[in-house]
Amino acid sequence: MKLYYAPGASSLAAHICLFEAGLKFTPVKVDLKTKLLPDGSSFTDINPLGYVPALQLKNGEVLTECPAILQYIADQSPASNLAPANGSFARYKQQSMLNFIATELHKNFSPLFDPTAAEPTKQSAVQKLQLRFGQLEQTLVNPQFLTGEQFTLADAYLFNVALWARLVKFDLTPYPQLQAYLERIAKRPAVRHALQEEGLLRHGE
Repeated sequence: MKLYYAPGASSLAAHICLFEAGLKFTPVKVDLKTKLLPDGSSFTDINPLGYVPALQLKNGEVLTECPAILQYIADQSPASNLAPANGSFARYKQQSMLNFIATELHKNFSPLFDPTAAEPTKQSAVQKLQLRFGQLEQTLVNPQFLTGEQFTLADAYLFNVALWARLVKFDLTPYPQLQAYLERIAKRPAVRHALQEEGLLRHGE
């Protein structure tokens, strides 16, 4: 398999889960500005939409969209327990959480990265993020991970998205449970491996 990624983008969640699952893969860095790959070819030949993540399978098929890729990874390594069994209610609950992260957090960070976004648009996004992170704060009071005592796909995705806060100066200090949770996730070997491979570990970490 090949994982097409850009450092710190939403492909980081897939990067983490591939390591957690113990699957063999080749990471391929994408220049999102030029849409070029290291060999000079165009990333849009792999994913015409031009964004990461994209996971190319051994048979040449390409899977896109973070929640779908994460669930595919989990199903290739059931023993990793990254996702509940297909067809179980717990699996649907996890899909619900993945969609929440994608639509309520991921998408609301987007205007904060866009230099052309109007200020009212950015302020609206900040307010929505404050609301949703506040709600997550309440769910993290007791469990070690997002959906209980087991690290899952949802934890990788939430960790990935929450890292963007420091890039856009979104204040996470009102959410101490979330901060403690992120610190726990950051210590996982697979997480550190992915961060290191993407050049995201700061000096001394």
